[in-house]
Amino acid sequence: MATALARGWGRPVLCTDVLPERARALAEETGGEALADGRQVARRADLVVLCHKPGQLREVAAELSDDARAVASILGGVPRADVVEAYPARPVYRLLPSTPVEVRQGVLLIARAEPQALDAEVAELFGELGLLVPIDESLVDVAMGLMSTAPAFLALVAEAQVDAGVRHGVPAERAAELVVQTMAGTAALLRHHGYDTLAVRRQVTSPGGSTARGLDALERAGLRAAFSDALDAVCQTGSWAR
Repeated sequence: MATALARGWGRPVLCTDVLPERARALAEETGGEALADGRQVARRADLVVLCHKPGQLREVAAELSDDARAVASILGGVPRADVVEAYPARPVYRLLPSTPVEVRQGVLLIARAEPQALDAEVAELFGELGLLVPIDESLVDVAMGLMSTAPAFLALVAEAQVDAGVRHGVPAERAAELVVQTMAGTAALLRHHGYDTLAVRRQVTSPGGSTARGLDALERAGLRAAFSDALDAVCQTGSWAR
């Protein structure tokens, strides 16, 4: 996710990693600089973005807290209150991004345990990467199941459609082009219609027509139940730290 964020911003970043070669690769890609440790990053950066493993919060904070000016956490399963405790007397933000931030089409949840707003400068920085969505911290796990895991789910849907097209004789590359562009166009259409999924379905569906028959087949196959089960499975993990 750190790489996705850096690619989305498209500007030089200061970075460090337990695998130095990975940090060097990211620095080279962005025109930034790989530093030896987190303390050096904290001393030079206006905002430190925490992208380490959630279980390393205390360990990393012990290294950075004296030098970090402000902290943005993207750590799954770590409430904002825990980050505030680890970085006392520092501005702390908690955001949960999805991988399409890499192409500036992501969703970034702003988790909040109490009403709060991002500083204008921080909001502008992360707003470059997609849609900022404030949400109560109690709903973060469910919301992440809708946006953080969804790129994999939707990629599977696209793959299934491509496979169906190939089975009917459409070359795989052409089928993928048709399906992916249609998904992108449908997303734009849904936004245009105020996220009214029913309105868009009605726009495409004629009574007794081919779309109606296809939708009926999807309903009989249990499409809604499959997605409901998928979200249940994601939320049952109990912690995004895993």
